[in-house]
Amino acid sequence: MTGFDIRTVNLAALNSLTKYPSIPTYHQLDPRNGSLTDEVTVFTGTVHGTEKVDGTNSRVILLPDGSYLLGSREELLYARGDLIGNPALGIVANLRPFADTLTAPDGRIRVLYLELYGGRIGGQAKQYSARGATGWRLFDVAEFTEDDFADKLDWPPATISAWREDQGQRFLGEDELTATGLDLVPRLFRIDGSALPSGIAEMNTFLGEHLPATLVALDDSGLGGPEGIVLRSGDRSVIAKARCQDYARTLKRRK
Repeated sequence: MTGFDIRTVNLAALNSLTKYPSIPTYHQLDPRNGSLTDEVTVFTGTVHGTEKVDGTNSRVILLPDGSYLLGSREELLYARGDLIGNPALGIVANLRPFADTLTAPDGRIRVLYLELYGGRIGGQAKQYSARGATGWRLFDVAEFTEDDFADKLDWPPATISAWREDQGQRFLGEDELTATGLDLVPRLFRIDGSALPSGIAEMNTFLGEHLPATLVALDDSGLGGPEGIVLRSGDRSVIAKARCQDYARTLKRRK
């Protein structure tokens, strides 16, 4: 697909291609009641722990023709140069100035996945600011070469979705993310996978020890409660999330 042109591309396919995939929980969830089970995600080698910020999943999609799209987790909200953008969740208003400074790598699509938080975004916004301040942090980047995306933009939506959820996208590894020079979600620790707790009570304690309060408060009015920790291998081949409320709820039910 030489001569990429946003005006002719299948936007529904592009939207699906660049959506962020589902991330499993470290202890698997019981679909019957939402409690955690004793089955854990297995990590080997070095595990990187980062803060999971409670906001809204946002996308900046940089395209080979110099254009870009802004999106929520599910929808495309704005294209570069539009006079009107979808105001949902404040994504366009907060991220457009940042996106205007960026360019895509030659011949590739690059997708920046950011957590936009604070303001009136979600039920936990006051953990970061009670004064309405907003901020963002980068948590992942995916890249697609022309060989990656040209044929997939002609795939049926169900095929793209299945490919995406089967880890078809290529994400930057830890060192590549750091090299972007952008504001990342806080890095908490590097440990061997064998050091991760396997028990639910032990993991609850682990969360409290490694993230007693959020590290991305936007001002001193925030309540400071953290959402949890994301665990990932250095190359991102294994990734899982551990949310504080899941562990608190499960332990309360077990009592």
